[in-house]
Amino acid sequence: MMKSRSVNILLILAVLCFLLIHFHFLSCSNNTPMEEKPSQVHILILSSWRSGSSFTGQIFSQHPSVFYLMEPAWHVWVTMYQNSAKVLHMAVRDLVRSAFLCDMSVFDAYMSSEKKKSDLFQWETSRALCSPPACDSFSRSDIITAGNCRTICGKYPFSKVEEACKTYSHVAIKEVRFFDLKVLYPLLTDPSLNLKIIHLVRDPRAVFRSRENSMTELKRDSNIIVGSQKTTGEMGPYNTMQVICQSQVEIYKAGRQAIHSFLKDRYLLVRYEDIVRDPLAGAAQMYRFAELHFTPELQNWVHNITHGRGQGARAFDTGSRDALRVSQAWRKTLPFQKIEKVQNVCKDAMDMLGYRLVQSEEEQKNMSLDLLFAQNPS
Repeated sequence: MMKSRSVNILLILAVLCFLLIHFHFLSCSNNTPMEEKPSQVHILILSSWRSGSSFTGQIFSQHPSVFYLMEPAWHVWVTMYQNSAKVLHMAVRDLVRSAFLCDMSVFDAYMSSEKKKSDLFQWETSRALCSPPACDSFSRSDIITAGNCRTICGKYPFSKVEEACKTYSHVAIKEVRFFDLKVLYPLLTDPSLNLKIIHLVRDPRAVFRSRENSMTELKRDSNIIVGSQKTTGEMGPYNTMQVICQSQVEIYKAGRQAIHSFLKDRYLLVRYEDIVRDPLAGAAQMYRFAELHFTPELQNWVHNITHGRGQGARAFDTGSRDALRVSQAWRKTLPFQKIEKVQNVCKDAMDMLGYRLVQSEEEQKNMSLDLLFAQNPS
């Protein structure tokens, strides 16, 4: 009898111990914070100068769900211009990460303590900085031109930049100062970010022609890219193009590498020529990738901005233009001798990204668009 009672007590104690251990671990599990997907989507438009990136940035900037910044790393390069692009990669990456997280204190290192919103590079190209809470003169649903914004919204304090950023579901940044996708791997694996990369490229011959028209504005950047000694003389512009084209090749190769699971569904290559040939389809593709709705108002805006009469001659100009004709202006204005040189230094990029070489001056004038750009990137 005593033995049976002892066995029962031991069984009861064993069950109690099991229940205590079970509920203890259950409680610990419930208290352990689960890894949650960041509330915001982060879009990096990764491109190079004169590649249609300002226009592409506006496709995102004008969306009412997007907080947009245009080339915030300009401040890094202006402040630390004595360094090379490679040396500046880390500072640029850190600034971009902070901006994605709406921590605008990162600009303290590059601006005076008395900074205003209007001290931010090309701030007026951001619809989010031209509407509440950054500016009370427009509605958040308005399509807002940079000229109208610049006139009315420049007086607001810099603190409004961070305040506005936190109120949007998407943060988009357009940047031309990354030359290596591997530099961005820490951002792609950062649990606090939900980063997607749109890699925008353009025909190197068109980029070269556009850079010639903006040489003064791009001089400091060119010096940082290749060094001041290599930007002078007849080969100076081609030296810069060679580095830019090679970087596009390396970024594309890294973006398409299936071995990195963190790149799956987070890298999209877009050719500028494909956007301007069918702007609505191009914008729709990028919006789907970014998890954004293509509203009827934005569809009308995209159509109108790409079917105007403007020439797009000024740097950072995003006004209405005949986008397809402007994208092909190099074929009528760039001498064949220069085309040959660009093709020589950018051959790998052209082959990989699907741009056919032009073999003669006659072919330059007569080759159809379908022949020039029908190839898909390899």
